[in-house]
Formats: sequence, C-alpha cells, structure tokens
Amino acid sequence: MRILVDIPENDIEMLNELSAARRVSRSELVRSAITLYLRTNGSDLTDAAFGLWAARNEDGLVYQKRMRSEW
Repeated sequence: MRILVDIPENDIEMLNELSAARRVSRSELVRSAITLYLRTNGSDLTDAAFGLWAARNEDGLVYQKRMRSEW
C-alpha cells in the first residue's frame, strides 16, 4: 500500500545517508522502522488476553462443556 507522509527535511537527509550506507532504499528503511515500532509499541493480543480467565471462579473446561451443551 502506498501512503503520503510529511517527513521533515532533516529526517529525509538522515534517511538518505543511512540508505546509502546500508545500500537499501529509503522505502525499505521506513518499512523497517514502522515494523520495529509496531512490534515494540503495538498491542499484542496474546499478552492482553493472558490471565484473562484468572478472575473467574469456574474451571475453563466446565465452562466450555456448559456452553456447548446449549448447542
């Protein structure tokens, strides 16, 4: 997907220098930066759900069987 983003001129200059040093395109640097940002700052649904059942007083298997009995 293509997007339009305003990037300050100083950052563009640094991107140009870094892309030349690493021999990759600016686009690749931006994609890598976005991926890294999302991995470190994005919400991980697994972590968000971990321990979600802890406050319940019912065994998960018992709950599952009860829910399926309604089918």
